[in-house]
Amino acid sequence: MDWTEIQIFIDAEHTDRAADIAGMTVPYGLYIEDYRDLERDAREIAHIDLIDEELIAKDRTRSILHIYLSPEMNPAEALSFLEERLNDAGISHTLNTKAVREEDWANNWKAYFKPLPVGDKLLICPTWETPGTEAEGRQVLWIDPGMAFGTGGHDTTRLVLEQLQRVITPGTAMLDVGCGSGILAIAGCLLGVKTAVGVDIDKLAVKTAIENGERNGLCSPQYTVFAGDLVDKVEGQYDLITANIVADAIIALSPAVRPFLKPGGTYIVSGIIDTREDEVVAALSAAGFTVCDRHQSSGWLCLTCVAKE
Repeated sequence: MDWTEIQIFIDAEHTDRAADIAGMTVPYGLYIEDYRDLERDAREIAHIDLIDEELIAKDRTRSILHIYLSPEMNPAEALSFLEERLNDAGISHTLNTKAVREEDWANNWKAYFKPLPVGDKLLICPTWETPGTEAEGRQVLWIDPGMAFGTGGHDTTRLVLEQLQRVITPGTAMLDVGCGSGILAIAGCLLGVKTAVGVDIDKLAVKTAIENGERNGLCSPQYTVFAGDLVDKVEGQYDLITANIVADAIIALSPAVRPFLKPGGTYIVSGIIDTREDEVVAALSAAGFTVCDRHQSSGWLCLTCVAKE
C-alpha cells in the first residue's frame, strides 16, 4: 500500500502557523517549501553562493507544506482536520493529495485501526472490529470517524480522554466544543456524565458524531450534538467544557467559553503544540482561567483549567 502525500498551498506569511496545524496530523514531521529567505539560507546554512536558476525562480510569496501519511492513517480524517483548523485560523489555503485514489480512502486505513485501550477505563474500538480480552473492565467506545477528526489514536485526543477519566463525577454536565467525531462527548457519557453536548461548525462532523452516539446507544437528552459555533448556539452552564482544537482557536475561543462554565467547573484544552504553551497559558489567564493540571505527549499539551475566583 502507498503512503499518501497531502500538499497545503498557503501565503508564505502564514507558514509558521500553518505548520503548527499541519504538524498535528503526523508524529514524524513535515516538509516545508518556503523560499522567502533562499539566498540567506543558502549562504548561512548550506554555505553556498551559487543557486540553481530553478530555485531562484520559485514564488517567494507562497509556501507549500507536505505531509506524508503512512498507510494505516485515514487521509479523509486528516484532510477534514486540516480544513477545519486552517479555516478556524483564517488561513486561506488549497489542499491537494497524491498516491491514493479518493475512492480508496474510506477503507485502506481501516485495516490498521485496531481496538485501543486508553487510560484505565476506556477501550476505543472501530465498528468493524471485535474487542477481545483487552475490553475486560473497560467501557467500550464504538467509533467510526468517517470524515471527522477523532479516533483516539492522536496524542491530543488521547490526552483529553485520559484526563476525562480523572475528573468526571456523577451528575456532570459536559460541553465539547469542536466535537469532530463525537469521541469526547461519547466518552463522557460512558464515564458517567449526566448530559453531554457537542457542537461543531462542520455539518458533516455533526452527522458523524450523531451516528457515533447512536452506535453507543446514546441519544437526547443525555447526548446532543448540533452544528454551529459556541456563542450562537450554546445555552446554559456546564460543569465541564472540553476543546480539543488548536492553539489559535483556544486563544480566540476562551473568553467566550468563560460564561458557560459553572462556578468550580473545569475547562480542558488540548491540541496545543508545546512551543506555544506560554502564549496559550497567558491567553487563558487573560480570559479568566488558571491552569491547574498539565499533561504532555510527543510535543502536544493538554491543559486543565479552573475559573479564577
